[in-house]
Amino acid sequence: MTTSTFKSTGHTEGVRRPGRWLALSVLVLAVLLVAVDATVLGLATPFLSEDLEPTGTQLLWIGDVYSFVIAGLLVSMGSLGDRIGRKKLLLIGATAFGAVSVLNAYATSPETMIVARALLGVAGATLMPSTLALIRNLFHDPRERSLAIGIWGAMASAGAAVGPVVGGFLLERFWWGSVFLINLPVMAVLVLVGVKLIPESKNPNPGPWDLPSVALSLGGMIGVVYAIKELASHGPSLDAGLAALAGAGALTWFVRRQLTLPAPLLDMRLFRHRGFSGAVLADLLTILGLSGLVFFLSQFFQLVQGRQPLEAGLAELPAAIGAVTAGLVAGVAARRFSVRSVVTAGLAAVGLSLAVLTTLDQHTGYPLLGAALLVVGVGAGFAFTVTADVILSSVPKEQAGSASAVSETAYELGAALGIAVLGSIVTGVYRGFTVPAGVPSDVASAAHESLGGAVEASASLAPQTAAALVSAGQEAFVDGLRIAAGVGAAVLLATAVAAWFLLKGQKLADGIEH
Repeated sequence: MTTSTFKSTGHTEGVRRPGRWLALSVLVLAVLLVAVDATVLGLATPFLSEDLEPTGTQLLWIGDVYSFVIAGLLVSMGSLGDRIGRKKLLLIGATAFGAVSVLNAYATSPETMIVARALLGVAGATLMPSTLALIRNLFHDPRERSLAIGIWGAMASAGAAVGPVVGGFLLERFWWGSVFLINLPVMAVLVLVGVKLIPESKNPNPGPWDLPSVALSLGGMIGVVYAIKELASHGPSLDAGLAALAGAGALTWFVRRQLTLPAPLLDMRLFRHRGFSGAVLADLLTILGLSGLVFFLSQFFQLVQGRQPLEAGLAELPAAIGAVTAGLVAGVAARRFSVRSVVTAGLAAVGLSLAVLTTLDQHTGYPLLGAALLVVGVGAGFAFTVTADVILSSVPKEQAGSASAVSETAYELGAALGIAVLGSIVTGVYRGFTVPAGVPSDVASAAHESLGGAVEASASLAPQTAAALVSAGQEAFVDGLRIAAGVGAAVLLATAVAAWFLLKGQKLADGIEH
């Protein structure tokens, strides 16, 4: 779907656009910001809980509705970018992202915050699909493109880990809304520089934009993820069953509709390619492990080990360092060894790090936690970057838009599921803790909603009772964290085995494309 703006000369000069690396820096800025926003709330959660007083379920929705909406709309917005122009969609999205960030910053109730986060997800969905397809249009040399995707992947992976650092810095100086206002200057730079540096690209014969497919994609994705979230938090229920049926039905209808449309939003035939399907699965579950871990540990460092926000954010920095380093060399490693060995090793590294966290307790020292975060970052950097390259390289150039949307949908859905599924396990275990004797029922109810709520509610109690309540809550939270880490480890290690077989014979492109 990408229309080349380059001359087909057969020479390197004909395919190496001047200013392409500066243009890449703008695209990376958009990806970094969207990724940061997926995890920056992790550290702000205790402050937001104190100010807005959300229930445990509302708190989970505030944390993950952003990623749900992005995941549900990415395919539709990728298709829209093919039609109106990917650069135009990127710049419109950047402007909207900045404006909606203000609404997030000044939300006054949990309901308003959930709506504001959802709207931010709509804006984020207009940003993400353009970036990979524009990279395909900017870089025709596969080796240059691998490096460009490496930088893109490093920023996408690192953004999830950088979010807590940015959040910690801001929260120690300002109120929780500042984690959203930081978006304004960044988006202003993106728009001003992007207008000049980024070349436009779109499909010259896109066909109509199918609104029923848009609705089916969004409704199906949210229905299925909501059902998973409810099942993990509260066990089997009528609500979860109905949501699962409705979501699965909508997604099935979506797939059938795409197979009959002359110009589908998503070409489902891409999934017939074994390497493409394997890369999408690895992509999704890599980010699930990374985002889930970062979200848990943000709260663990603050609410269990008593670190200040900035200290907690800096404690998670090894994940970002590992992701950036691995992302930059992932393409070289995949060519020297093999795609499947690099992706399998990356997935296994994330899985083993999560397995180590099943030994966690309230007093676990930082060396073990820091090492686990570093290994998770390295594993995610290798697996995510190589799979993004495989997804983009394994389809014809004219289908780059569809391939990009699939890759980014996997990323955002992985981020959403990491928080929803693993986070719901933590919440479900936490809610079962026994409240110490002498705690009033209203305080006990608030304490059972979240660990942040327990810390806040304990302020009204006698010191000895308050300490007992917080200690019981912390112990339950860590119990949930260990179980969630075990589930995540099992999923990632199983995916590593699957990737070894699915990616057999898969290679990255080599040499100059003409």
